[in-house]
Amino acid sequence: SQGTNLVHNVTAGQYRTVSHINQHEVVVDGPLHLFGEDTAPAPGEIVLSGLGGCLAVGITACATWKEVKLSKLEIFLEGDIGNPAAWGAGGAEKLPAEMGFQQVRVKVLIEGNASREKLDEIVKHANLFSPVANSIRNPIGLNISLMD
Repeated sequence: SQGTNLVHNVTAGQYRTVSHINQHEVVVDGPLHLFGEDTAPAPGEIVLSGLGGCLAVGITACATWKEVKLSKLEIFLEGDIGNPAAWGAGGAEKLPAEMGFQQVRVKVLIEGNASREKLDEIVKHANLFSPVANSIRNPIGLNISLMD
């Protein structure tokens, strides 16, 4: 099945924004070295957080499906991101392909009543079927335009 996620993002400071998502809010800011005020995670960190959350849901669901009881699940994510000076506003020297995540590494700390091989199989399955991992891994359509 296909659904649509809706987010309404509102500026609330220099680079601070609040995303309204159903009845929830997610706050984003820029780090000091990119002229933000560092009051909240940076946008790229939120992307990694979304990936980690999606993988955790998938791993837990797959483990349940395979009748494996997990006693620990922690996900550590690192993303090498190209940030141009002032995002191109001051004439960035980077090309668009050099911006954004260039490499993402994820390590899963998982324990449960199954062999390491079985746990690895569960993690690989979750990776393969993760909507967020696939959004990062595969080119997708993106349309950004002014409101009517």
